[in-house]
Amino acid sequence: MPPKGKNAAPVKGAGKKKKEEVASPVVASMPMPEEEDFYREPVKRIVRPPNQLELTNEQLDEEHTRVITANDPNIPNNITKYNYKDRSFKQDPEGPMDHLAFHFQIDGCALHKESEDAKNQEAMEEAKRLVAERMRKEAAEEAKEAGEEDLEAEAPKTGKNQFNYSERAAQTFNNSYRTRGVATEPPPVVNFSSSVTQWEIFDAYMSDYEKTLHDEENQKNAEKRKQLSSGGPATGAAAQGDDKARNAKEEDMVHSQNMANALRIIERMVGQNAEDEIFQDFKYWEDLSDNYRNGEGSLLPLWRFSTERTKRKQVTSLCWNPAYPDLFAVGFGSYEFMKQGSGLVCCFSLKNTFHPEFIFSTDSGVMCLDFHPHHQSLLAVGCYDGTVLVYDIRHKSNHPIYSSSIRTGKHTDPVWQVHWQQEDLAKELNFFSISSDGQVASWIMSKNELKMEPVMQLKLVSATRDDPDEVNLSGLAGGCCFDFNKQSEHLFIIGTEEGKIHKCSKAYSGQYLETYQGHHMAVYALKWNPFHKRVFISCSADWTIKIWDHSHPYPILSFDLGNAVGDVAWSPYSSTVFAAVTSDGKVHVFDLQENKHEPLCEQKVVKRAKLTHISFNQTDPILIVGDDRGGVNSLKLSPNLRKIHEPRAEDGGVAPHDPIQLQYDKMEKLLQAADPKPIS
Repeated sequence: MPPKGKNAAPVKGAGKKKKEEVASPVVASMPMPEEEDFYREPVKRIVRPPNQLELTNEQLDEEHTRVITANDPNIPNNITKYNYKDRSFKQDPEGPMDHLAFHFQIDGCALHKESEDAKNQEAMEEAKRLVAERMRKEAAEEAKEAGEEDLEAEAPKTGKNQFNYSERAAQTFNNSYRTRGVATEPPPVVNFSSSVTQWEIFDAYMSDYEKTLHDEENQKNAEKRKQLSSGGPATGAAAQGDDKARNAKEEDMVHSQNMANALRIIERMVGQNAEDEIFQDFKYWEDLSDNYRNGEGSLLPLWRFSTERTKRKQVTSLCWNPAYPDLFAVGFGSYEFMKQGSGLVCCFSLKNTFHPEFIFSTDSGVMCLDFHPHHQSLLAVGCYDGTVLVYDIRHKSNHPIYSSSIRTGKHTDPVWQVHWQQEDLAKELNFFSISSDGQVASWIMSKNELKMEPVMQLKLVSATRDDPDEVNLSGLAGGCCFDFNKQSEHLFIIGTEEGKIHKCSKAYSGQYLETYQGHHMAVYALKWNPFHKRVFISCSADWTIKIWDHSHPYPILSFDLGNAVGDVAWSPYSSTVFAAVTSDGKVHVFDLQENKHEPLCEQKVVKRAKLTHISFNQTDPILIVGDDRGGVNSLKLSPNLRKIHEPRAEDGGVAPHDPIQLQYDKMEKLLQAADPKPIS
C-alpha cells in the first residue's frame, strides 16, 4: 500500500524525478532560475545528434514494421519432385533447398568437472597412468637384474612436438582415429551443391541435340563433296537422296534404339532405388526365428507383378527362362467358359518390377507356355481355341514365328500343356501338346510351317476290366497334363479329366503301359522328381496330393489339403521338398525328410482370390505364385524351407561327395520305408 500522511507526497515526487533522469540519458534539463519554485518540473529538450536527418515529430512517431525471413527470393519455387506413391511429378511445397546456411559448426567436447562423465573420464585416465607406471617399474627392475643400465635415467627428455599437425587439428576438431600406416593428413574435402531448374535441363538437352545435328550435317556435306569430285553431279544427287531416306530415322534421336536402351537402364536404376528395401531382403534376409523352431518355416513376400491389361484375367501358366534366372513368362487367360476373350503373354524380370519386358497378345486365352531348354528365346504357347503358337522374344513383335492352322493340323479343344523335346534326327525343333480333345500331338518346326503329328489318343478306362471291348466303346478321355521323365525321355505320364493317370511311351503310342487310379476328380498337374527317376507327384481337384512310384499301382504318400489343389512343383535343391497352392489362397511347403504328415509352412498369400500356379526358381531361393486376379507374387523361402539334410551317423555314415547321389539316397530311403496300399 502507498504511504499515508503529509510527508508522503514529496518523497513520491522525488523518486519519480530521479527515475526519469536515470532512464533518459539523451534528455537534459534546462537551468532553473532561482526565483522559480523548487518543486516545479523542469523543461525537457531532446538532444539530436549532428548527423541525424531533420525529421518532423510526425515522421519520428511513425512506425515502420519490417519482417526478416530466411526465404531467398532468387530461388525458384516451381521445382517438382517425383512422388513414388502417386507415380507422378508434384511440386515441392517445402522448396527446392534449405535456406539455413552453416558458416561454422563444431562438436562440443567440454564436460563439467563435477559431472558424472567427467569423473568417469578422470578415473579412466588415472587407471591408465597407474598401469603405465607399474609396467615401467617392472621393466626397469628386469633390466637392472639382467645387468643393463637404467634406460630411464639416460633417456633424453623430449618435449612436445610443436610441428605435429594432427595434434594442432585436435585442438579444434575431433578427428577420427588413424592407423599407424597413415603417414599424411587426409586431403581437404569440400561439399558443393547447386539447384538445377527445369529450363536449365531443357537448354542443356537442346544444345547437345543441336551439336549432334551440326556434326551430322558436316558429315553429310563432306560425303557430298567427295561424291561430286569422284562421280559427278548425277551420282552425287542420287546418293544424297539415298542418304536422306536412310538417315531419316537416325536423326530422330528421341525414338532411337540408343535412347531406348538408356531409358531402360535408367528405369531399372530408379526401380531399384525405389524398392531398395525389398532388394536388400531378397539378397540378405534370413528369418532368425528358424533357429528356434525346428520343423517350421515362413515365406517373405517380395514383389507383386501385374499390369492394367491383366487385372481381369487369370494366371494360367508360369515358366522360368533356363538361361536368365531373373526372367519368367506368365500366361493370362480364363478357365471359365463364359468369360473367354483375348490372351496375353507377359515376360517379367526381377530387375524391373514396374512393367513387363515383353508383351504378346493372342486372339484366344493363353492356357500354357514353355521355354526351350537350349534355345532360350523360343517360347511355345497353347491357347483355349486349340491353337499352338511359337514366339521369339528377341524379335519384340506381336506376331508369332509359327502358328498352327486347320490345314497343317490343330486341336479342337483347349491346349492344357506344352513341353519342348530334344531335336530329332533331322535337327528339327519339336514339342508336345495335350488337349481336352483326347489328343497328344507332336509339333515339328519346319522351314515354313508348323506340322502336327498325332502321338496318342487317350481312351477312357473303366473301373472294371472284365470286358476288354468296353475300352474301345467308351470314347476318348480329356487330357489335362503330362510330363516326360528326366532320365528316360521316351517315358511320360498323362493326367486326365476323369482322375486317371496313365504311363505311356513313345515306342508304344497306341496303348497305356500302366494306369494309376488314385484321384476321383480331374488331375491338374503331374511332375517327375528331378533326382529320382521312379517318383512323380500329382495334384487334383479332389483336395489331395499324391506321391507315386511308377513301379507300384498305388500311391506311397497322400496329403489332404482341404481345398482344390491348383498346382504342385518339386524344389530344384532337394528331392524331398515340394510346394503346392490351393484355391483358398494358401501356399503349402512340404519336406518329407523333416515331416511326412504336415507341411513345414502353410501361409496365406492373397485374400479373396484363388492361387492357380506355382514355380520354383532354379538358382535363387524364391518361388512365384499366380492367382485368378491377374497378379503374380514372388516369395522368398526361409532357411528351414531350403535346408539340405545330411545323412546322420545312425543312418549310414558320412555324406556322399555327389550331391545328386545324396538326394537320390534320401528319396530311396523314403520309398523303402513307405508301404503303398490301395485307396479305399
